[in-house]
Amino acid sequence: MTYQGLDVLYSRQQIAERVAEMGAQITRDLNGEKLVMIGVLKGAAFFLVDLSRAIQADATFDFVAVSSYGRARVSSGAVRLIKDIDNPIENRHVILVEDILDTGLTLSYLRGLILQHKPASLKIATCLDKPSRRLVPIEADYVGFQIPNQFVIGYGMDFAEVYRNVPDIRLFPSDPTH
Repeated sequence: MTYQGLDVLYSRQQIAERVAEMGAQITRDLNGEKLVMIGVLKGAAFFLVDLSRAIQADATFDFVAVSSYGRARVSSGAVRLIKDIDNPIENRHVILVEDILDTGLTLSYLRGLILQHKPASLKIATCLDKPSRRLVPIEADYVGFQIPNQFVIGYGMDFAEVYRNVPDIRLFPSDPTH
């Protein structure tokens, strides 16, 4: 299946405009403080890069990797840490950057993990928020777009490791053989 036939939910232009707005808000909220941005691999990589360029502050990057989906379309519910952060974040201002906030299991797990490192502050930025799927109470501080319960690909989000490089966010059919 090629992605050209998939309906566009958010175009690259809409994404760029919203990310710029989020970056401006984060810049205001930081009020000149330095920042550590922790991206959740692999999906948040595109969003992290674009968001970091929109933030006017001294920022460093780090990454974590977790698994809860594997090759499935539905989370297994079990979150497994694959890669922890590399550098100390104690007393640093941190934004955890995720591609999509869905059930909340992954971000809740990561929030607990990051808080063990004693940051000065911890905020969450997500490109997409799917509140209808939430299983645990967690909210992002910065949200790009709120979406309905539909499977999406593009802008870092994948289906079985494919479609991450699609420049916009598209709806994936309910039947993957479609």
